[in-house]
Amino acid sequence: MEYNPWLSIATATLEIGAGIWTLRGAGRKTILHATAAILFLLAGYQIIEAVLCTGLLTVSESLLGRLAFVVVAWLPPTGLLLLARLSPWQKSFLRGYAYAMYLVCAALVLGIVLDPNFVTASVCLVVFARYTNPTPLYQAYGLFYQSSLFGLLIFSALATIAAEDRSSRRLLGQLLLGSISFIFPSMVVVSAFPIAEDALPSIMCHFALFLAFFLIKLVAVERESIQKETSDTLPEALSWRITV
Repeated sequence: MEYNPWLSIATATLEIGAGIWTLRGAGRKTILHATAAILFLLAGYQIIEAVLCTGLLTVSESLLGRLAFVVVAWLPPTGLLLLARLSPWQKSFLRGYAYAMYLVCAALVLGIVLDPNFVTASVCLVVFARYTNPTPLYQAYGLFYQSSLFGLLIFSALATIAAEDRSSRRLLGQLLLGSISFIFPSMVVVSAFPIAEDALPSIMCHFALFLAFFLIKLVAVERESIQKETSDTLPEALSWRITV
């Protein structure tokens, strides 16, 4: 079954456009920057997979495969950092957890970069790629990736429940729904279909298109909240000026 790159290209185009839109509008910069980083990382994987599976560049398959894993490695800690910036609940704990995951990620990325055998083969089928990872480092990578993603699910759910104001609850809800929308379908597909074995990074990044939609909604909610705060404070400012 021949690989078709158009899904990857279309997805990357949407995610890059969404990332630029996120950075160019109103909102708290700490939230917008983390959201855009996730969108750009997702797009980066799609571009790498398209190049890998179509042979557009004369770069070794092993190098491109390892680069794909390096790019997606930063997604879980960045998601945790976004959660920490959105949540008024246990903020210091969540921030510390995110930074700890960044340190683990950096160590794993260094190992991947230095180990040319981390990915020994890549097989591209229809719209996804399967990777052969024979080294023990991959087991550590998988443990890091899945534990941090499920940590994102659990703590975003707890933060959404604990949020005291409607605005925070809506923002956290978008992150929670986006996480659910790509993590669980990916796990089901990889578990239920033998052809998807060893394709979890590719499958997850394709399902992450749903995450991108929820992140776009998150930014829209953030801008709506900012606009509402501005409109609420304007009458007070006008009243003060009239009184003076």
